[in-house]
Amino acid sequence: MPSPLTSETLSELPGIRHGFFTRNGGVSDGIYASLNCGLGSKDNAEAVKRNRARVALQLSSPQPIVLTPYQVHSATALIVDQPFTPGPPPRGDALVTNTPGLAIGILTADCGPVLLADPVARVVAAAHAGWRGAVGGILEATLAKMVELGAKPARVCASLGPCINQQNYEVGPEFLDDFTAREPSNRRFFTTPDGAAKPHFDLPAFIAARLEGLGIANFDLNAPCTYDNESKFFSFRRSTHSSEPDYGRQISAILVT
Repeated sequence: MPSPLTSETLSELPGIRHGFFTRNGGVSDGIYASLNCGLGSKDNAEAVKRNRARVALQLSSPQPIVLTPYQVHSATALIVDQPFTPGPPPRGDALVTNTPGLAIGILTADCGPVLLADPVARVVAAAHAGWRGAVGGILEATLAKMVELGAKPARVCASLGPCINQQNYEVGPEFLDDFTAREPSNRRFFTTPDGAAKPHFDLPAFIAARLEGLGIANFDLNAPCTYDNESKFFSFRRSTHSSEPDYGRQISAILVT
């Protein structure tokens, strides 16, 4: 069975269950071994559904499903209160709910998974924060939807899970130029290591700064590098560098009991 990473901050909240699930504890094999939760991958669809059912069971969900959106690196957050109807899921990069027992999550393979909760309003959220979504406002949109359901920013707790870290996140000079053009202070999220030809971007630090800017003071970083830890995590960039034909996705999920 899966054994997810957990956040100290979120684990202290009554009535909230969560997990940053690794690639271990599932039924998929080959390059997808073993807890691949990406229905958009080329893995066997039934194996993926069984993996997601294991995640739901680990979270004590009364239903063997975890809702995830069709992720498009957007700033779109969606409020959900029931399972999706059959067919493609709605497009977006965050889900928000206050429905007890409804497990929500997002998929990643280097991007930043952010789980959030207001334990008083009993509102939870899962956000997919790659660099495009983070700079485009996905965390701001997620918090706004939480507030619609009664959450207060000062009460919201958050955690960033496994994602690619700076030592492995080489980017082009145009990436740096774009970020600093948006905000000159963004330069602090880049460094060029000795001997490196290109700058490296600190995605965890950038996400942390966005959370802090939203007034979310109670958050933690539980963000080991997905690229470095092949035995624990799927990584799009590592799979690309290895010329693999596809890659799996890990899931990060949360629910209100």
